Amino acid sequence: MNTPSPKAEDIPRTWHLIDAEGQILGRLATEVAGILRGKNKPEFTPHVDCGDFVIIINAEKIKVSGKKEVQKIYHRHSGFPGGHKQESLQALRQRRPVAVLEKAIKGMIPHTRLGDHQFTKLNVYEGPNHPHEAQQPKPYTLVG
Repeated sequence: MNTPSPKAEDIPRTWHLIDAEGQILGRLATEVAGILRGKNKPEFTPHVDCGDFVIIINAEKIKVSGKKEVQKIYHRHSGFPGGHKQESLQALRQRRPVAVLEKAIKGMIPHTRLGDHQFTKLNVYEGPNHPHEAQQPKPYTLVG
């Protein structure tokens, strides 16, 4: 008896629309990372891209608990001596509100070529409007 292994082209893809207004950052990010990987499907296979497309709207209205707004620090480096930069969640949210959610989700998918491909199926927007009406996204209700 053989165990069937699905191929990426045989897996049906759907578009999910998630409203981030009032959602907690980490809980939303874990749910979206699972959808992008395809872990919500019975035919999930770790080495195959089984995931769906995700559209997140109202990304600037995401919530964090406690003092994370001022205490959470994002680091980046230019690659040059003295090129280390730090930025708080509050400052990053003012400068690029979409980046906060993208960084949280990117950290929860594999850091491989497959993970990079899965991350391209994520679309995050600041306001309630998005240009993906032609794909007919289905509203996705979060578990929590």
